[in-house]
Amino acid sequence: MSEVTRLLQAIGQGDPHATAELLPLVYDELRKLAAQKLAQEKPGQTLQPTALVHEAYLRLVDVEKVQHWDSRGHFFAAAAEAMRRILVDGARRKQARKHGGGWVRHLAPSDELPLASQQDPLEILAIHEALDRLAAKSPRTAELVKLRYFLGCTLAESATILGIAPATAEEEWTYARAWLRREWLRYEKNP
Repeated sequence: MSEVTRLLQAIGQGDPHATAELLPLVYDELRKLAAQKLAQEKPGQTLQPTALVHEAYLRLVDVEKVQHWDSRGHFFAAAAEAMRRILVDGARRKQARKHGGGWVRHLAPSDELPLASQQDPLEILAIHEALDRLAAKSPRTAELVKLRYFLGCTLAESATILGIAPATAEEEWTYARAWLRREWLRYEKNP
């Protein structure tokens, strides 16, 4: 049994010291994944990888809501879900009228700003809603999408976390991309 799994079981049994011991073991990996995800966000993003990891971690080890994780993979899947919810909440907040939702942005000419991989808050909300529908059809495929899209895991990392063969992960990822593309095209027609 790995140290992470042992600590997760101790947290599930209510050991307050296990929470403090777990963070150093998983922090670097969670921060790397959060940084990969936030690198895809629009410039001007105020949420930093450290803040995303800390917020997700606090949600995961909330002492008032005792969590039970079966394994390291289960914990990282829960971390992906927590980060997803944080990003979705942020996207919803940005779309609220009082936070500038509905305002038209005017971009500077492209020769004045470097091109960056940008992610529209509406895209995050559309993916979130589509994931709920996908989870009803195929929960494991939805978990794979969460790990890849919201946590930034590679296909191999996702397969390891989910405990499936890389070929199975690749097959499900191909299905998920096609399914999400179809949903995205429907969304663009009827936002």
